Amino acid sequence: MALNVPGLIAVIIFYSITLATGLWAAWKAKKSEKNKTQTEIAIVGGRNLNIFVGLFTTTATWVGGAYINGIAEIVYLPSRGLAWVHAPLGFAATFIIGAVFFVKPMRSKNYVTMMDPLQETFGDTMGSILFIPSLLGDIFWFASILASLGATVSIILDVKGYLSIIISGCTVILYTLLGGLYSVAYTDVIQLLFMIVSLWVCVPFALLNSATENIAYTAVHELYQGPWIGKIQTEYIARWLDDLAYLSLGGIAWQTYFQRVLAASSSKQAMITSYLSGILCAVMGIPSILIGAVAASTDWNQTSYGLPTPNERSEWNMILPIVLQYLCPTIVSVAGLGAIAAAVMSSADSSLLSASSMFAYNIYKKLLRKRASDREVLCIMRLSMVLLGSAGMGLAFLSHSVYDLWFLSGELVYALLFPQLCCALFIPGTNAYGSAASFLFGFILRLLGGESSLKIPPALHYPGCILVDDVYVQLFPFKTFTMLVSLITLVVISYLAQLLFMKNILPMQWDVCNVFRKETSRAPQWELEEQVGLQQS
Repeated sequence: MALNVPGLIAVIIFYSITLATGLWAAWKAKKSEKNKTQTEIAIVGGRNLNIFVGLFTTTATWVGGAYINGIAEIVYLPSRGLAWVHAPLGFAATFIIGAVFFVKPMRSKNYVTMMDPLQETFGDTMGSILFIPSLLGDIFWFASILASLGATVSIILDVKGYLSIIISGCTVILYTLLGGLYSVAYTDVIQLLFMIVSLWVCVPFALLNSATENIAYTAVHELYQGPWIGKIQTEYIARWLDDLAYLSLGGIAWQTYFQRVLAASSSKQAMITSYLSGILCAVMGIPSILIGAVAASTDWNQTSYGLPTPNERSEWNMILPIVLQYLCPTIVSVAGLGAIAAAVMSSADSSLLSASSMFAYNIYKKLLRKRASDREVLCIMRLSMVLLGSAGMGLAFLSHSVYDLWFLSGELVYALLFPQLCCALFIPGTNAYGSAASFLFGFILRLLGGESSLKIPPALHYPGCILVDDVYVQLFPFKTFTMLVSLITLVVISYLAQLLFMKNILPMQWDVCNVFRKETSRAPQWELEEQVGLQQS
């Protein structure tokens, strides 16, 4: 297969447009804001994103390379099918649930990052510990989507994948470093528009290819590999619901989402943007569903791809670029590659900005160097972008294992961070003791459940744990169970600690987290004297 010169030229043009947009947005960030700090401009864009830009950049939070590739892959897989595609419904629910419950309390208090309410409620030290799963999730996410782009480029352009990883990573780092959220938001607009147009242009050509059977027929009839609509076996219903809950609720406790929410000019605009993003997110899944259906309805022996099929070659994870390459004209497949590149970059810049924002603002400024100037924090933020981006590019060469690690870290965010955020925003009286106990217990409980993708056998066999191809699979909804246990643990331990200290069952000297000593220091003098008297007696 020879180098695809037109495709290479098209990709270079797209990258140039993206970089130019990012640099223009960086210039705009410096020129348009006079009364905001540089850190606030970089992290939340001066809180003045209009609803159009806000809609596109919020949608791009989860509509990325893994989204459009993953949906097509699940639809194509004979063991899965459309019935197992959770992403459009799950992420749409994320935006809608976020708009109903989380947007107003976050935006109305003018928080800068998602970690602010956690540090405010549980203390700076505990907040820094809660930062770890979020950091790992962002780095592994950055790496996995760069890896997917590298594999796609190698299929369509016949160019070494590592070149695409390096060029894409450096481009994202450069414009994100210079313009912060402004660059990310405005490039998201370009990337999402390009994604919408390119994918919808590719779909008719794939559907009408002579090697493809009518997808309405193959949806319910077994032809090449079985009905692509799929089915949910009775014993897998709990697992299906668990995955849906994981995507719907687990997608909320991420800085990439709240970064857009906090950048809106008002709470009302943030809520409207989140609602509309949920709708657009679901719509963006339709082209990938159709492409996956086309792949399942194609006689590959009639194409230059030949036999064995992508499923038999274990190339199901690359089914979207394979369809674009072998079922669409060259020019159209190049446009599809641009869509994938756009999707990848829209996700990569979000994760990079997310991790660096929280590290610079919540870890460096609030914990390590509280007197740091605004300029110093901005420099640390830019330095962390380079370091984290470089680490992500290095990890991208591990490909599949990186994606599995991201999925596991995403589950940790769901099981550990989501309950913490709920308590910080909605349940008064929760404290650092409950937070620490919840984090530790939830982490251990999740690891005991095992992870089939990483070949980690479960030490704790929930009801319905079965052995499939020498790998244990948990059919019990253990991810949601772990999240609920973490939530209950946080509340119970917080109120238990409050009872023990405030009733003087435990001496105040044992309050190592300095939670209740602060409260007693604010109490009236007569109440303090009474407590001292009780302790002396």
